Amino acid sequence: MQRRSRIAVLAAASLLLVAGCSSGGGPAAGGGGSAGTGGRAGTASPRPSSSVVVPPAKGTVRVTGTVATGLKSPWGVAPLPGGDLLVGERDTGRIVRVAAHGGKVTELGSVPGVAPGGEGGLLGLAVSASFGTDHQVYAYFTTASDNRIARMIYDERRQPGNQLGAPNTIFKGIPKGRFHNGGRIAFGPDRMLYAGTGETGDKPLAQDKKSPAGKILRMTPDGEPAHGNPEPDSVVYDYGHRNVQGLAWDADKRLWASEFGQDAWDELNLIEPGRNYGWPQVEGKRTGGAVPPGYADPVLVWKPADASPSGLAYAKGSLWMASLRGQRLWRIALDGTKPVAAPQAFLTGGYGRLRTVVAAGDGALWLVTGNTDGRGTPRKGDDRILHLEVS
Repeated sequence: MQRRSRIAVLAAASLLLVAGCSSGGGPAAGGGGSAGTGGRAGTASPRPSSSVVVPPAKGTVRVTGTVATGLKSPWGVAPLPGGDLLVGERDTGRIVRVAAHGGKVTELGSVPGVAPGGEGGLLGLAVSASFGTDHQVYAYFTTASDNRIARMIYDERRQPGNQLGAPNTIFKGIPKGRFHNGGRIAFGPDRMLYAGTGETGDKPLAQDKKSPAGKILRMTPDGEPAHGNPEPDSVVYDYGHRNVQGLAWDADKRLWASEFGQDAWDELNLIEPGRNYGWPQVEGKRTGGAVPPGYADPVLVWKPADASPSGLAYAKGSLWMASLRGQRLWRIALDGTKPVAAPQAFLTGGYGRLRTVVAAGDGALWLVTGNTDGRGTPRKGDDRILHLEVS
């Protein structure tokens, strides 16, 4: 791991917590402040949801429109303050702006140094909360030697295709592989930057706390270890993950993460600092007492054929999990840290692989398909961004 020196501007962005709308869908079987254990400065402990209305066991999803089409291997999505979306294309390295109304697509430019291959390339995106003054865009991407996080200034006054400044790397040295590169980044309610990483197929890295692979990382907007981390000189927030690609905070500022399993179970985890989430010693929940204690069990598990989860968002009191192989959107209604009922599946097979889901400011969702990633079957118009009303 390497860190970059601090500069004057601290960027941050609170994840949008939302409430929203209506109809359609059916039940199915099933199994982004930071969460924390009490007493650690800079973290928010799980707490009762007394201020949050518990959602009904059964919800609804209605596709209200297609916002954009023709995107190539879209992966990271970052909402801008005015409601438009920045979308990164994994294999081209481009970042485009998609107008929330009308769907006009404008190219900002390409991120230099992106080396796509396998599951690597231009992955997660995030923007500063003070975007109106600092115009900072953050990107997690694969290079020829590693995965890294950089920030760039976005100047929309310049000509399309030439609107991105030179990347300033804030964190590098995250191991890369053909598979399991993680890649999701998001600013938490504590104004720190979180990154989900994968173990690149080198399983022991997930248990090596000196490696950033197979972890959730928590850092300042300058890439330094955040105050309150389990180890003061490390960005490692927790460990024991196979491949984290979804991060979301609920209304009580608890951090949740979705994770690819191997052959048995995909996972939804409630994240607490310093916890060991078990991989590769444990996949899914422990059974029969055969596994030594000390590992955190997932809250829910799915068979990979039903999930293979990527993006995660929180809206209307529920977590919403986009699934690639499962080709469906899962709704997990929450009562505090517990599901209200079995997860509900929506849109099963209707739009193919689902890569990213993002909460919209009006309580709705943006949903991004992933059929041009080399593993899907592209349909006319793919890949696309859908607008959903949910309850």
